Amino acid sequence: MADIQEWDVEDEQFWQTEGKKIANRNLWISIPSLLCGFAVWLYWGIITVQMLNLGFPFAQSELFTLMAIAGLTGATLRIPSSFFVRLAGGRNTVFFTTTLLIIPALGTGIALQDINTPLWVFQCLALLSGIGGGNFASSMSNISYFFPKKKQGLALGLNAGLGNFGVTTMQILIPLVMTAGIFVGEPMILENTSGTLIGKIPAGSETWIHNGGFVWLVLLVPLAFASWFGMNNIRTEQVSPEIGTPLTSFGIILGMLLIALFCAMFGLWLLLPESANGSGFGVPKEIVILIVIASTVFLLRRLPGSIGTNLSHQYRIFNNKHTWVMSIIYTMTFGSFIGFSAAFALCIKIVFGYSHVMGEAGVMTHDTINPNGPSALMYAWMGPFIGALIRPVGGWISDKVGGALVTQIVSVVMVVSSLGAAYYLKAAYVSATPEDYFVPFFLLFLILFAASGIGNGSTFRTIAMVFPKEQAGPVLGWTSAVAAYGAFYIPKVFGEQIKATTPENALYGFAIFYIVCVLINWYFYMRKSGEFYNP
Repeated sequence: MADIQEWDVEDEQFWQTEGKKIANRNLWISIPSLLCGFAVWLYWGIITVQMLNLGFPFAQSELFTLMAIAGLTGATLRIPSSFFVRLAGGRNTVFFTTTLLIIPALGTGIALQDINTPLWVFQCLALLSGIGGGNFASSMSNISYFFPKKKQGLALGLNAGLGNFGVTTMQILIPLVMTAGIFVGEPMILENTSGTLIGKIPAGSETWIHNGGFVWLVLLVPLAFASWFGMNNIRTEQVSPEIGTPLTSFGIILGMLLIALFCAMFGLWLLLPESANGSGFGVPKEIVILIVIASTVFLLRRLPGSIGTNLSHQYRIFNNKHTWVMSIIYTMTFGSFIGFSAAFALCIKIVFGYSHVMGEAGVMTHDTINPNGPSALMYAWMGPFIGALIRPVGGWISDKVGGALVTQIVSVVMVVSSLGAAYYLKAAYVSATPEDYFVPFFLLFLILFAASGIGNGSTFRTIAMVFPKEQAGPVLGWTSAVAAYGAFYIPKVFGEQIKATTPENALYGFAIFYIVCVLINWYFYMRKSGEFYNP
């Protein structure tokens, strides 16, 4: 499609005669592209469960590292992705980043065909899967420019909410495609019970785990063509005024992605133990996140020529205190949604799929398979499904009554539901029949997912109202980058607390953070004397 030289969607006549049609076309190509990005980014949460069921020779803690690697990388790649539209154009960005996802999808399908594939291969593929996580920042930034402010709550809610359906789509589709020989490759035999949304699959059954990677090629290839021939670069001063040829744009994107990948790899090396190909230094995860963010921002700023100059212009968002306030609030909503989505299936498997019994030495053991335990692959998809489905509703309601008010309500709901879920998680992890506590735990988690989904929409509406047009896009990208570290942090916390036999402490900690967010949102956006009262 031709580049757009004039674009003023705040002009009602322009919006009705030209803008609306173009904006909607770009939106409906952006959504499935983002959906595939989420799917490839987070499919390790489901694939690792099946690897456990098949007896891949990795410890539970090592399997948790795959999701953590993808989570950290995806969040870090959102930092450069926040600025891609300005530097490379919206169409160029969506096409190139969607095409790059073919690499981890194809590689995962090949690696999963051999149970003896070494851990480092899966770690490299998890690292590349992070490209899908990074795509969110550029996608949201791009769509924000196509719609007027009064429409951004719904438009961004649709893009993000239906894009988030990549999590649910993946959690439903992968278990189903693993039940049949759809693609080339031999089946493996299940050692433990598995399942799909339609029922359990008994041990001894055949499964085609490699389909979990190959299936995304069916969508990614046509989507790459659709984005190239159906989307637009907006060439106005506020959006992408100085982009060069497509090849130049691809080079800029690739270079910035490589910088972020290098920083993420360094952070992971500091974090991981030697047994998982790390340094063994055991640097705390909070410090690792700060090191990765700071080094990525610093190195990107040092890029030569117009890239560095443009980034200096975009970095002005860091001088606005509301950039940091909204980063915290959006971490509460989207960070919780994406983190719980990443950890939910493996948490169900480990807590409710095993009986927790007192051994002869008076020590609680957690390695006896529970034949009555729920199948993680039957239930894990429901939480992200609800969170993604309700996200556009959060944007629509916020357009009507105000983003800060909606955020305040969902924050309180998240505090209560996380405390309740912690209570039942604690009870389950010391029980020989943990399935007795599954239903209330599961329902409370569904409420947690729903609240975070509504909050995702409401915070974006607040951003659209607080920031000027030229800053709103980069701020959307930056806040989503910070929040996306939830995909790394939450699985890591759950893994650590499960290893310490206190999984409930993870949820207690999250509840404390939600209380802090309630106070921050009230102070900046709910007080009548605040700078942006109930935007």
